[in-house]
Amino acid sequence: MGSLQLKKVNAVDQPILEMKNISKGFNGITVLDDVSFSVRQGEVHALMGGNGAGKSTLMKILTGVYTADKGDILIEGKPISIKSYEDARANKISMIFQEFSLIPTLTVAQNIYLTRESKTSLGLLDDKDNALKTEKLLKELGVDIKPSDIVQELGVGYWQMTEIAKALSQEAKVLIMDEPTSSLTKTETEILFSFINQLKAKGYAIIYISHRMDEIFQICDRITILRDGRKITTEVIKETTLDSVIQHIVGAELNKAFEWVESKYRTDGPPAFEIRNVTAGTKVDNVSLQIQPGEIIGLAGLMGSGRTELLRTIFGIDPMDSGEVYVKGKKQKIRSARQAIDAGIALIPEDRRMQGLILQHSIRDNMILTILSKVKKGLLVDNKKTNEMSERLVKRLNIKTDNIYKQSGLLSGGNQQKIVLAKWLATEPDVLLLDEPTIGVDIGAKTEIIDIVREIAANGKAILVVSSELPELLALSDRVLVMHEGKIKREMKRREIQSEEELQYAIQGY
Repeated sequence: MGSLQLKKVNAVDQPILEMKNISKGFNGITVLDDVSFSVRQGEVHALMGGNGAGKSTLMKILTGVYTADKGDILIEGKPISIKSYEDARANKISMIFQEFSLIPTLTVAQNIYLTRESKTSLGLLDDKDNALKTEKLLKELGVDIKPSDIVQELGVGYWQMTEIAKALSQEAKVLIMDEPTSSLTKTETEILFSFINQLKAKGYAIIYISHRMDEIFQICDRITILRDGRKITTEVIKETTLDSVIQHIVGAELNKAFEWVESKYRTDGPPAFEIRNVTAGTKVDNVSLQIQPGEIIGLAGLMGSGRTELLRTIFGIDPMDSGEVYVKGKKQKIRSARQAIDAGIALIPEDRRMQGLILQHSIRDNMILTILSKVKKGLLVDNKKTNEMSERLVKRLNIKTDNIYKQSGLLSGGNQQKIVLAKWLATEPDVLLLDEPTIGVDIGAKTEIIDIVREIAANGKAILVVSSELPELLALSDRVLVMHEGKIKREMKRREIQSEEELQYAIQGY
C-alpha cells in the first residue's frame, strides 16, 4: 500500500462519508427512519444509542450486510452503491468488530495479509514480501510489534492494533470501531487512544461505537445519538455534557435506577445461601459468606482478586479443594454445573457471547437450554409449552424482538444479556450469581437489568453480584464484600458507604 498520510481537509469541508435519509425495515417493522449521518476526515465520531436504537443496522448498511430501503451513501460527495462487504472495502470502508478475527497461531504479517498474500513467480506464498510490507505498515503506524510476532503471544491491546493495521492494509479511509476497548486493560486502552490520535493526524475518519461514556468524551470529536430508529442529535463533544448525552439516549432524565434503595429483608432468620471456608486453587482462599433471603451482596475487587473464580467455584465449574455450600440451610455437594443447577443455583457468566448464549440459535431455543427436561413431551419438546414460557419471559424482561424465533446473535448486547437472564430465571433458582451483568450494554439496558435484579431479590432470592462498575455495584448492593488475593478483606454495609471514592479506596487496599 502507499503512504498512510491522507490529504488533510478543514473541518468545514465536505465530509468524507455521508449517509442521507437512510430507512430500513424488517417484516413491516421500521428499524431506521430517515437517518442521516456523516463523518469528516481526521475525525473520531461517536455513534451511540440504547438497545434497538438502530446503530448496528446503520453500520450493517454501511458495510453491505443489509441494503437500505431508502436513502443514499456518498463518499467524498459522490454517490456509491454498497451491497456487499466487498463493495464497502472497494470504497475504502472497513469495520473492526468487537470479536477479534485474527488467527492466534499465525504471525502478525500472516494475519494482516491473510487471503491477500504476495506470491512468488512459482505461485508460492511469498512470506518475505508480506513481512516487508507489514514492517513498513507498522513503522508508519508507529506500532511497536514485529511482522514475525505470533499473535497469541501478544497482549490483547496489540491484537486490536493488528486488526486496525489489517484494515489499513486494504487502504481503508473510514474505520468503524465497535467497542474497541471491551477486552483491554486501562494501560492497553491508553495505548490504543494514542494510536487513534495518530490516525486522526494522518486524516483517517473513525466511527467509534462504545457504551463507555468516559471514552467518548476522551477520544471523540462529535457524537450522533440514535433512539428508536431515529437520529436525535449530532453535537460537538466539547459543547455537550454527560447529562445531556444520557438524556438524549434514554429520552428523558435518567431514572432512579442508579440510586440505592435500601432493601427490606429479614436479618434474624436463617440465611438463604451460605459458603464456609471455600478454597479453590490459588485464586480462592478460605472464603466464607452468608446471604439472607432478598439480600443482594456486591463483590468488589481488582482484576485477579478472585471474584470471578469464586462464582465459578460455587457453580461447580472450577473444582473446589475444600469448603461447604448451603442452600436454604441444606448442605449441597457441588462438583459440577449440573449439581449447582439441581441445588437451585444459577450463574450469569461474564462473557455472554462465549459462555451464556448459542448465538446461532433462536431466542426460544436459548431460553429452554437449562430446562429441557421440563418442557419435553415424551421424546420431543412441547412446542406450545415452550412458546408460552418464552413469550412470557420476553415480555417480563422487555426483550426487544419481533418474534421468539429470531437468531440471538442478531440482537443488541443488552437484549442478549436479558436472554441469558431469562434462561436462568426459567430454572426458578434460589441463588443467583451475576458476573459483570451489564458489561458492554447501554445505559438504558443497564437500568432495566438493575430493576430486574432488584425484582428477583424482592421475591426472596439470594443474589451475589460481581461488577467492576462501581455505580452499578452501589445501586444494587445491601452489603459490599471486598476481595483481595482470593480472600475477603473487608465487609461494608451499603448505608455506611458515602461515595464511590470511598469504595474505590477500599478496593485499592487503603
